[in-house]
Amino acid sequence: MTIALASDHRGFELKSILEKFLNEKGCDVVDFGTYSCEPCDYPDYIYPAALAVKEKKADRAVVICYTGIGSCIAANKVRGIRAALVNSISTAALSRKHNDSNVLVLAAGTLKIEYAKKILNTWLKTEFEGGRHLRRINKIKEIEEKEGKNV
Repeated sequence: MTIALASDHRGFELKSILEKFLNEKGCDVVDFGTYSCEPCDYPDYIYPAALAVKEKKADRAVVICYTGIGSCIAANKVRGIRAALVNSISTAALSRKHNDSNVLVLAAGTLKIEYAKKILNTWLKTEFEGGRHLRRINKIKEIEEKEGKNV
């Protein structure tokens, strides 16, 4: 599985740790930055990572900022992206089972590293259930079309 990975400066440390974790899990990682703790703007890194998923250059993405909120908003501007800001193992599983999330958003400011790894591991291994949930995903796609979301 190819994972696009991105963060701002406040998520850089967690991103670096999770990159190693993903490599150990056998994932191919494409790091979209940032590459230091120097202050930067999260959309500059989150957007290319989300775009890689849209363009099928990555299977999924993991994006990180301090609260996760800005990264989630930025990623969800890309058509076809279902970014989920996740703060627990159960919401990681449900974001995949019910919402087929293709971008995991993590908050570096509130998650301990080992717990973030557990969330990521759950998100990676959980499959989409389909069924009634697919009907809802299709309705989201219809909204995207109606709104002309052409990022």
